This record gives sequence, structure tokens and C-alpha cells, in this order.
Amino acid sequence: MADTETLLGFKAGRAFRRGTTNFVDPNPTKGAVILTMGEDGLLHFTWKNRTTGDVEEDLILFPSDAAFSKVTQSTGRVYVLKFSSSDQRHFFWMQDASSARDDEFVNNLNGYLQDSDYTPVWGSSSSSATAGSSTQGTSGFNPTPEQLAELQAILMGQRGATSQAPELSLTDILTPANVAPLFTSHPELIPTLFPHLPPDLPVPPSADALQRIINSPQFRAAVSNFDQALRTGLLGGLVSSLGLPEEAGTGIEPFLRAIQEQADRERREDSMDTD
Repeated sequence: MADTETLLGFKAGRAFRRGTTNFVDPNPTKGAVILTMGEDGLLHFTWKNRTTGDVEEDLILFPSDAAFSKVTQSTGRVYVLKFSSSDQRHFFWMQDASSARDDEFVNNLNGYLQDSDYTPVWGSSSSSATAGSSTQGTSGFNPTPEQLAELQAILMGQRGATSQAPELSLTDILTPANVAPLFTSHPELIPTLFPHLPPDLPVPPSADALQRIINSPQFRAAVSNFDQALRTGLLGGLVSSLGLPEEAGTGIEPFLRAIQEQADRERREDSMDTD
């Protein structure tokens, strides 16, 4: 039987109708909406408590039966999951500090609700001014000097609490243009990567094979999925198995900072060994 596959996740709390009225009150408990393809081959819409780690709601969805939409009567970031086959209503409110990606999460969620084989689109603009432009992810992204400065500040632990720099995404960082030079400047990395790659790749390892991988849609999709998983704040256990502190699994910035600190420690240890 196949393992459960996580398709999408984002931070969201639950909200509840106030008695028999049309008012909905957000519950402050930290949570996440997680969409998975279960071992039963069915689409599961789950809500996970980010404090306890417990899945407190698990709804099985059938294609085209459900939709996730904004509650227009609300002035906040409140959404409702409703069904065409019943009068069920489940309310949620977005808990990510920024609302910039709300539309992106909702559009991809509804894509899966219509067709479980849907391919998510990340990094596209939701504004009408760019509605006619390409939405094929971030393969053509060129980081601005401001974004590069922001990345450097994060990796060096220098970002101030009041910084207004744009939010980073792994899809902006792990681009072919940024990753490919590592294979030529550090060829010793190549053999260490192959045990973690698909078994049907050519051997011996080559930079050309890795170049094809990082330029593939599958690689970009994997980076996007990991980026989204980090944003749910639910990967503490996974990153701990990589030797990183659990807080590294609570977001993009903590993850990058933890990697930088780990690299700094290893360099110091190597230097001590050669003294």
C-alpha cells in the first residue's frame, strides 16, 4: 500500500459559527491545513494542531464536490470549505504573517479539489495586470540585488526585527543558475548527492546528469513542495533527522539560518583537526 503523499499545506486556524447566527469567530489555536493523497487512494483535507501535532480534522474529498473560497462578508482572511453534495461548512482563517500568498494557496488547493492529478503553480501573480503573463513557476527568475542582500543577511544572522525586505522562497534560491556552479567549483559534492537521487541515473556520476535534473520540472516541483512544507511549520521532526535543530523546520528563514550555522561549525571543527 502506498504511503500518504502530502500535496499542499499552509498555516491556518479554524473558525466557528457563532450559534445560529451568520457570524464566524476565529479560534486562536495555531494550525495548518494539509491536503494529502491517502493510503486509501483518496484525497484527504486535514487540519493539524501545530501546538500538539495532532490531526483534529480529516475530511475525505471527492473530485469537484468541494470548494475553498473567501468569506466575502468577513473583513479578515477567513475562508470556507463547502460541499455541493451537502450543506457542510468548515471555516478557517489564514495564519501566515503575510497575506501575499493567500491567493496562491487557495488557487492551488481548489485545483486539487477539482482534479487530484492537478499540477500546482507557484510564484505566479494574482493581479489583473499580470493575468496574461506566463505562470510557469520560477524557472526564469533572476534575483534582484535586494533579494540577494536579504539572503546574505539571513544566512549571516544579521536580519533586523524591523526589516521590510521581501519574503524569500526556496524556489528563488535553488534555481539552476544558482545551483549549477556548485558542481563545477566543488566536484567532490557530486558523488555524495547520487545516493539520494533516482536509481536510473547514469553512472559514474556526472555534472551533466545533475544539470539535467536541476533544470527539470520535477526538481522545481520538489523544491516548491519543500518550500510549502517548511511554511507550514510542521517539519521539526524531519529536520532533526538531518542534524538540524527542530526550530529549523518552522520556516524558510530558520531553515537557512540553521544550515549556515551547521556549515560554520563543521568548518571550525575541520580547522581544529588540521591544526
